[in-house]
Parts: sequence; structure tokens; C-alpha cells
Amino acid sequence: MQFRHEVKHEITVSDMIAIRQRMSAVARPDPHAIDGKYLIRSLYFDTPTNKALLEKQMGVSRRSKFRIRYYNGDTSFIHLEKKSKTANLGTKVSANLTKEQAQKIADGDIAWMKEDEQELIRELYVRMQSERLGGKTIVDYTREPFIFGPGNVRVTLDYNIRTGLDCTDFLNPDCIMVPAAPGICILEVKWYGFLPDIIRDAVSLKATRIQSFSKYEAARLPMA
Repeated sequence: MQFRHEVKHEITVSDMIAIRQRMSAVARPDPHAIDGKYLIRSLYFDTPTNKALLEKQMGVSRRSKFRIRYYNGDTSFIHLEKKSKTANLGTKVSANLTKEQAQKIADGDIAWMKEDEQELIRELYVRMQSERLGGKTIVDYTREPFIFGPGNVRVTLDYNIRTGLDCTDFLNPDCIMVPAAPGICILEVKWYGFLPDIIRDAVSLKATRIQSFSKYEAARLPMA
């Protein structure tokens, strides 16, 4: 399992427009993007005591969270993901889910998971049994991704973050979603080994600072 560097900046819409222009000049869009962007829907998991949320708020250095995710409304390609963080280093492991499996997990129908051939599904089953981990909320947002080969760099611009509040009806396209972080855009830069100067310059902004923004936290505690 290889960790990568991950840093986030909370930026303004005007900052995002400037960085989009710079990145378009030096990097290429993710080939999976549609018109340079895609829509992401995730179902996040937490314990009854909100362990994942509290660890984020307390700044716990080593932490992990589970989520189920699909893109552009396409439920034929769904991933279960475990995201782990150690300071500014992160790693992600994933497993494929069918639409039916994802619905069962969201509904708490989990007995089948203990015998699944994918290790991550079995791990989630253990956590759901031992820690009472369960679906907490849906998070939607728009992402504009850029890729730069040297350093295996990925730069993303995320915005229009919305929450389903307590709704976990993950596969329902008509689930009511409300704004979670109005006016906030998130710049995230991820790389292995080294960050090329051309990318460092392209994402540089005078008035921003590295901070650990969590879409899950914003979705659980939406802004007024």
C-alpha cells in the first residue's frame, strides 16, 4: 500500500477560475471527465457516536473512513472505498460493488458480506458488526480533475457541495439535497514522490493556507 502526499486549500470561486485557467495550460483533464468535470455521489459511514466525524474535528493524525461512491449518476460502476490519512499522507483501497450490493449495504442487509471474496467488503462487515458502523449521509459535489504525468500529480477543484443530511437513500436520484458549503471551493493536490515546480506555481495563491477540509464534516454540519 503506497501513501501519497495530499494537501487541501479552501479557496474562493475567483481563485478556482484562475487555477482552472492555469491548470488547463499545463496539464490534461482526467479522461473519465465529461466536459472537463464529473459529478460525484458518496454515502459516508460512521459509528453511532460519530467516531469519524469527531476524529476529523479533533485533528487525529491517523484516521480512516469508509464510503460508497459512484460518478455521473452511473450506478453500473460503484466502488466501496476506505480512505486512510496519516498527517498529509493518504492512501485509498477500493472494491467493486453491484447496484444490488450497494443497496443492501445502505439498507443494513450485511450478512452476505462476511463471505465475500473481496477483502475490503469483509473488513467493512467486521466494522459494521464490531463498531456498529452504518451509513450516515449522502454527499454530492462537482469535481474538475487535472492530471500531470511527472510526479504522478492529480489536481482537483471541487465545488457545489451538497448534503442529504440524514438521508442514506444512496441510489435515489431524486433524494433531496441541500447546500453544505455555499461559496466554498476546494483545491486538492495529490502526488507521489515530488511535486513539479510548474504545478506548484500553477496552484499557488497568496491568501490561502493548507487546511484539512472534510466534505463529510461539512455535510454533517452544513452552513446556514
